[in-house]
Amino acid sequence: MAIITLTTDFGLKDHFVAVLKGSIYTELPDAKIVDISHDIMPFNIHECAYVLSNSYKSFPKGTIHIVGVDSEETPDNKHVVALVNGHYFISANTGVIGLITSEMTPEKVVEINLPDSIANSFPVLNVFIQVACHIARGGTLEIVGKPFSGLNDLREFAPRIVEDGKKIIGSVIYIDNYGNVITNIRKNLFDAYRNGRDFKLLARNHKIDKIHNAYNDFIDYSLEKGQRKSAGDLLAIFNSSDYIELAIYKSNLTTVGGASTLLGLDYRDTIMVDFE
Repeated sequence: MAIITLTTDFGLKDHFVAVLKGSIYTELPDAKIVDISHDIMPFNIHECAYVLSNSYKSFPKGTIHIVGVDSEETPDNKHVVALVNGHYFISANTGVIGLITSEMTPEKVVEINLPDSIANSFPVLNVFIQVACHIARGGTLEIVGKPFSGLNDLREFAPRIVEDGKKIIGSVIYIDNYGNVITNIRKNLFDAYRNGRDFKLLARNHKIDKIHNAYNDFIDYSLEKGQRKSAGDLLAIFNSSDYIELAIYKSNLTTVGGASTLLGLDYRDTIMVDFE
């Protein structure tokens, strides 16, 4: 039985996620359901794409990914299924599929057309679940829809290179559960323009001149404990997805706060790298 993943902006306070899972189990008692996230910022397609693009590759091919963010159908926002790199993505045509699979061409895309579906405010239940269960049973995409070539191209906001390569202007694309701030500046872009030069990473009125490869690299263990940097100090790392990330070492949002709150940074705020 194929794995079915769920990524939504529904949260866990309400009944919606339970209804989705119950409906899948009613159709497929042996189903394997994995929650990727239900805490996507409401209607935030870029955040949804960031979370899914950094998680779906860890699942086996044949996995079915249900995307429940901005899922109501409109003439500009058709319901689609895309087969990409052996994975099925069921979503509204919001541009999220293109962001997730920006470096790959879908093997097949269909516009969903279920004659017995009910048009209402919960299409993830009434449309996406039906399609996912059909695929999980071994059904083909041709049964649920017709070929579709109009995937929306929602551009990921890319860093800008200015002043003849002396400066990278990036943006905040995600804030994680620790309050860490993830930028859209990738390691390969940073390395390509650095060329061995010193640099300053600028975030609000803070300047950082070193980027680590792991959180613990921030600590100089050759120093006595009282002389080391410690919890509450600001650092930058290349995270596991190779983006520049700003963090407060061992942050706790309920006590000292995280990088997002302490630096006053939010989604789409500017982060700059100046090469010297």
